Amino acid sequence: MSNENFALLQQSFQEVLEHVEGKRNDLRTTTIALPAPPKPRSKASIVALRQKLNYSQSAFARVLNVSPKTVQAWEQGLRSPSGVTLKLLAIAEKHPEALMDI
Repeated sequence: MSNENFALLQQSFQEVLEHVEGKRNDLRTTTIALPAPPKPRSKASIVALRQKLNYSQSAFARVLNVSPKTVQAWEQGLRSPSGVTLKLLAIAEKHPEALMDI
């Protein structure tokens, strides 16, 4: 990192610190509401969702972009979906057409 860039970075940190301490009011702050993270899903809820959407395990795996073995492991309770996959399952439940809109 060049000395000039490092100086700019130091200045930026100083401005943030002053803003947080209330010494500056010329900086803009945006507050947004974030949704709650998706709740964990039971193996039964995954099976129910897949059946509601009328997908085989292979088709469900394909639209979620995971392997069929992964879907099988979720449904057997050997593994649990997490992170982005939980969000994708929540979207699939509320807006199943989104899975096909690529």
